[in-house]
Amino acid sequence: MNECISVFDMLKIGVGPSSSHTLGPWRAAERFLKELHEEGIFDNVTQVKVDLYGSLSLTGKGHATDLAVMLGLSGADPEYVPVEDIEGIIDGINLNGKLKLDNSREIDFNPVADIVFNRNFLPFHANGLTFTATAGKIQYISTFYSIGGGFVVKEERTVAKEKEIIKCAFPFPIDKADDLLNYTRQENKSISEIVYENEKSIRSEEEIHHELMRVWNTMLECMHIGCHTEGILPGGLKVRRRAFDMHKNLIGEIPYANPWEWLQVIRKTEVKFRQILKWVSCFALAVNEVNASLGRVVTAPTNGSAGVIPAVLMYYLVIENHNAGEKEIKQFLMVAGEIGSIFKKGATISAAMGGCQAEIGVSSAMAAAALCEVMGGNPEQCLIAAEIAMEHHLGLTCDPIGGLVQIPCIERNTMGAIKAINAAELALETDPKNVKVPLDKVVNTMWETARDMNNKYKETSEGGLAVAVNISDC
Repeated sequence: MNECISVFDMLKIGVGPSSSHTLGPWRAAERFLKELHEEGIFDNVTQVKVDLYGSLSLTGKGHATDLAVMLGLSGADPEYVPVEDIEGIIDGINLNGKLKLDNSREIDFNPVADIVFNRNFLPFHANGLTFTATAGKIQYISTFYSIGGGFVVKEERTVAKEKEIIKCAFPFPIDKADDLLNYTRQENKSISEIVYENEKSIRSEEEIHHELMRVWNTMLECMHIGCHTEGILPGGLKVRRRAFDMHKNLIGEIPYANPWEWLQVIRKTEVKFRQILKWVSCFALAVNEVNASLGRVVTAPTNGSAGVIPAVLMYYLVIENHNAGEKEIKQFLMVAGEIGSIFKKGATISAAMGGCQAEIGVSSAMAAAALCEVMGGNPEQCLIAAEIAMEHHLGLTCDPIGGLVQIPCIERNTMGAIKAINAAELALETDPKNVKVPLDKVVNTMWETARDMNNKYKETSEGGLAVAVNISDC
């Protein structure tokens, strides 16, 4: 396959509500700006038009795809733009009919006329979008595809050579689970140690440490924000935030001043089985409620499934191992990222291509393997954990009501997190020599299932709950 995927490709910091429908189009707009500069026509651009196709069109309004392309064209970075500034940027464009292209060149822009929702699908991928810039007599046209998890490609695969070069730098290139397992045996290393060696070939140890902790701190802050914010989610479904009330009933009266102190306080709470279920669900709900309100989250591997990995890692830190710290956090994230990359290479992480099995299923498998390693599981057991988690998400459809990443998406993160914990525990009690289904077989099966799935169950809001329940019913 000649594709190299870093942990930081799988765990991206960005803005909700969707990695494929928000973050991807946002990044595509950034790449389009770069092309305009490279072509030497940016300074003459007077008009930009955006055509959205397929799933990006069918559920684009609910996923804020139109807002994402405007923000991207404005030069805002989803990783760093203050989320409180987003509304002002969008309101300014809508009220004034002007867009400051790459935050430097003002052009006329009417979102109603200049962002076109086309119901037809482009043949290369379900999530296609085309930018057209007019610069004098020149019309520059560029088409991108948002393939899930914030990844953006062009049909001609212009980045293929760059990816191949990066892969050559990896001492342990991995396409399949069997590759990973063979390296762990050959080198007598854990999965996280193999991943770390690969990451060191393209980054310094200091950068790896800093970026992994930045990912975790973003996850922790996201959970903290979600647990301390009440009200109704935007979008018209009138979904009430539940993490706030659930958290209030669980936390008790001990004071705290910041997310890390909050984590310490949770460690002191009651941990009967029901409380554990509620805490894990609360963490997952919190993240995806922040995601649904255009907050900052970590795509893991997608925004729609962003709550699973933080919830399971938080469970480990506050329930299973009170002595765990940066070492275990980094270990967890590296294993999770590698498992996600195996699914991306062998199948898909795009719900528009594979249904929700490609999002919640993959995130659950990532979390299960990661939890298994930090709980003392060997590499074989970690892959067993990932296999069990995905096996019990096979065929899961994507049918968001109103095209919003709310119902059933938010609750599905709680289920994916609980399944991940269950899968890890089952794997820890499993002798690898008795396993009948290897992870690579499940990856292949997931992809076959995705290809057989009816398109109306692939993030189009044309089937399932999306048509059984209308916004008017809510």
